[in-house]
Amino acid sequence: MRTERSLVVLAALALALTAGCGGDGNGGNGGNGKKAPTTPETVTGSLEQIASKAECEPNIQTDADELRQGNCTTDDGKYVLVTFATDRGLREWINEAKDYGGSYLVGRKWVAVGDDKVVTALRGRLGGTVEAGSSHHSGGSGGGGGDEGHSGHHTG
Repeated sequence: MRTERSLVVLAALALALTAGCGGDGNGGNGGNGKKAPTTPETVTGSLEQIASKAECEPNIQTDADELRQGNCTTDDGKYVLVTFATDRGLREWINEAKDYGGSYLVGRKWVAVGDDKVVTALRGRLGGTVEAGSSHHSGGSGGGGGDEGHSGHHTG
């Protein structure tokens, strides 16, 4: 099951990071001084119930006993929504995924992964806590020699 979880982590992060590697030209989400009015109580439920509250019709990618994953595209952008059978499964997944960077909106037995703008918008509908992954460039070699894009974000 660990291999399956690793593959789901990588798939979720690939989608989230390809959607979030570029800037939006507006300085990100904190630069305008505006804050979300209040964060709602964190939602609970099945993948479909949470997706509905996020105004998404999920494209189910993984349907396993320990986790379910759906890809979503809304006016806010692309993100991955994953639900877990246990709190421990959620925490283990996040701990592994954070090494790849990204932004995570975490609820009870669920996580949404996307760029900062998407995660902030989702938090206004789903509640939850925002957690950040490691920097994209926190590797050991420090080299890259001018490759286009970010290493590890190859999509083809």
